[in-house]
Amino acid sequence: MVGLETLRVLLVDDNPHMRAIVSTILKGIGVRQLREAQDGADGLQALRSWPADLAIIDFRMDPLDGAQFTRMVRNSSDSQNPYLPIIMMTGFADRGRVFEARDAGVTEIIAKPLTARSIIERIEAVIMRPRPFVRTADYFGPLRRGIDDAKDPGKTTKSLDI
Repeated sequence: MVGLETLRVLLVDDNPHMRAIVSTILKGIGVRQLREAQDGADGLQALRSWPADLAIIDFRMDPLDGAQFTRMVRNSSDSQNPYLPIIMMTGFADRGRVFEARDAGVTEIIAKPLTARSIIERIEAVIMRPRPFVRTADYFGPLRRGIDDAKDPGKTTKSLDI
């Protein structure tokens, strides 16, 4: 992708091998400003001193998982950027987990095993086709409705697309 050299990406995964794979892919597509964190807590700390444009995070991590990380970015009073695009990676892309990620406020999700193409597609989606953010009593994050449903505020999408 053209123009990714100025994109600041925070990569959060507790598996050093997965971080190395994703880091190599990101560098291969032109990302030059990359910060890595070993878990959600470390990722939140990194965001306090390094304003990322995008976070790519793993779902399952200890002590703070990807859904908890996302909720804190979206809702914490000291969040540096509650609108941060967050792409979540997971090896367990069952319907319940996808809904949990969506309901936490994740922007996009990638099922493992990852491919360079899947990462590129998700980055393009959050940069080229950003969704508006909504706030309700129990949710803050990207609009969860499909484009066709935008005219009907009471209708929710039935697809797994988040």
